[in-house]
Amino acid sequence: MSPTSVVVALGSNLGDRALNLRRAVHELRSVMSVVRVSRMIETKPVDAPAGSPDFLNMAVSGWTHLPPLEFLRALLAIEQRLGRVRRGRNAPRTIDLDLILHDAHRMRTRELTLPHPRAHEREFVLMPLRDIGVPLHSLA
Repeated sequence: MSPTSVVVALGSNLGDRALNLRRAVHELRSVMSVVRVSRMIETKPVDAPAGSPDFLNMAVSGWTHLPPLEFLRALLAIEQRLGRVRRGRNAPRTIDLDLILHDAHRMRTRELTLPHPRAHEREFVLMPLRDIGVPLHSLA
């Protein structure tokens, strides 16, 4: 497969959030060529259990040779290596990696929807995407 552009949103609200994000960017380099990395921004949790800590969020863009589902599975493996434990919907987490865009792929399966179905509604995703110059019309 020839290289395709990808955009990943990252978030962390447990432990050393900045370190978690830096480690995730390092790990992402094993499955993609990272071209742009946004600033880290602090945001309030959205649709999360009461008392959830604030997030640090960021985004990266670049290139991968992996097809969409294989790339998603690689992201899930990185989350697991970095200590993510799934404790329920939107529960606090050490790391969250969301595949926002994978080239021009549009798909809807049980496992993956592209572009990410709620990215355009979430300022904590949109702000970092603007920071790295991702055209927001590509989310529609």
